[in-house]
Amino acid sequence: MEVMKTFAEEIAVTLDGVVELEEILEMIEKPKYAEQGDVAFPCFSLAKMMKKSPQLIAADLASQIDHSLFERVVANGAYVNGFLNKQIVSEHILTDILQQGANYGHSTYGQGKVITIDFSSPNIAKPFSMGHLRSTVIGNAIANIAEKSGYQTIRINHLGDWGTQFGKLITAYKHWGSEAKVKQHPIQELLSLYVKFHDEVEHEPSLEAEARMWFKKLEDGDEEANQLWKWFKEESLVEFSKIYDLMDIRFDSLNGEAFYNESMGETVQLLQDKGLLQESDGAEVVDLQQDDLPPCLIKKSDGATLYATRDLTAAIYRQHHYQFDQALYVVGHEQSLHFKQVFLTLEKMGYAWAKGMVHIPFGFILKDGKKMSTRKGKVVLLEGVIEEAIELAKQSIEEKNPQLAQKEEVAKAVGVGAIIFHDLKQERQGNIEFSLEDMLKFEGTTGPYVQYTHARACSIMRKSECEIDSPASLNDDYSWTVIQLLMEFPAVIERSLQQYEPSQIAKYVIDLSQEFNKYYSHVKILVDDAEKESRLALVKAVTIVLEEGLRLLGIKAPVEM
Repeated sequence: MEVMKTFAEEIAVTLDGVVELEEILEMIEKPKYAEQGDVAFPCFSLAKMMKKSPQLIAADLASQIDHSLFERVVANGAYVNGFLNKQIVSEHILTDILQQGANYGHSTYGQGKVITIDFSSPNIAKPFSMGHLRSTVIGNAIANIAEKSGYQTIRINHLGDWGTQFGKLITAYKHWGSEAKVKQHPIQELLSLYVKFHDEVEHEPSLEAEARMWFKKLEDGDEEANQLWKWFKEESLVEFSKIYDLMDIRFDSLNGEAFYNESMGETVQLLQDKGLLQESDGAEVVDLQQDDLPPCLIKKSDGATLYATRDLTAAIYRQHHYQFDQALYVVGHEQSLHFKQVFLTLEKMGYAWAKGMVHIPFGFILKDGKKMSTRKGKVVLLEGVIEEAIELAKQSIEEKNPQLAQKEEVAKAVGVGAIIFHDLKQERQGNIEFSLEDMLKFEGTTGPYVQYTHARACSIMRKSECEIDSPASLNDDYSWTVIQLLMEFPAVIERSLQQYEPSQIAKYVIDLSQEFNKYYSHVKILVDDAEKESRLALVKAVTIVLEEGLRLLGIKAPVEM
């Protein structure tokens, strides 16, 4: 039900063209307190136009609005406050949700449009650490939300499979590596070699030159360097796929940095042809001074290309390949300047589609208040955290419900869900302190709490053994609070996409779970009376919306726990 739109239309008719409908819609808000009504329209901005006090305008408007959707419309100072008709609205909302099922909240906003979304992007030959969690789960959730809003999404894992770190790793392997050890524990062994290189280079600086030499060999197609690089990459992808499988995350493209090696010359030539390249201390740059940005470095003085060259090449390839309307990059906030430079350079190249490119930054996961560092070996492995979370979920099931069917599957859903939810309930721009204890709590504002609420609601439906046909209305206060939240779900999805903020949905499912649990504790749902079917319709609607809300976040909703 488009309650806001109906309220806006009633105000627009009464104002008789003084303000456009779209402007009225933007001004409508939700009152701070429930006793003030369900929707409110402030009249302050009308005072000058209508040459009347906002209080008088509010009183006039309130006296003229008469619509069956509203129980009453009153003036409250300078506000017009509308009180919805609980019986009509509850029947409409429950019918909508039961008829639409998982499609409730779906929109055609992005129909016919393509979004590419670049997320996760771990570095090859390094462990998938907690530091990679944020990009992975935020990106996956935004992709789900975009699909729910009608977009075709292309999920891209731009793997870090090129760069000077491979020169360092090959050097370390040649000095201290063991083929058997790498085959036995690929990622752990490669990480220890990488850390050892940085420890040793402090005492033996010549190792840096050796690493540069090996990377140059790799760039020039040296057979031994290339074989080692491919081996490190293959072993890493096997390990990464285990993580992605555990988290049920998929990609449409695994084209990493190395994929664009052969096309970067064309990009440099394009920049040259368009007169954008300038020399600066032997390097080649694009001057962005007019836009108050430092120059975008395209080629170093030794001829080596850089991240910017690669990202420009990748963007041109993706536009050619996918014809995207928007290209989203879910990458930490420390890369903000880099993306400003890249997007602006593409605009200067004459690509109008560059206006649709968006950097979606996020904060760090901190350990003891500091950023985790692979170079120093200060890293928490995500796979270990997931395994521990699943194990704790198993223990909890054994204590509380040992007879539960499909225990392994439920433990996995709960353990993985706990980790994902702990991240996504936070606003993405903030930093998160890594705490296994907080992450794995199974009460409070957590993923397991929402999953348990969903399972509880499913249990009520099983006990009822009822098929819900056409729900009647509900008008008690406890059900009304739940109905209002159910009504908000489509708007929450829209807002979360506009702001690229999955935390909007995470906070919403917590609110819905808390209000449903209040309802459950105060109302006898299974009592045989005239409203039983409507109460069960409410329970069923809650299961549908909680399951879909969790799905958008990348979390499963078990029906039993």
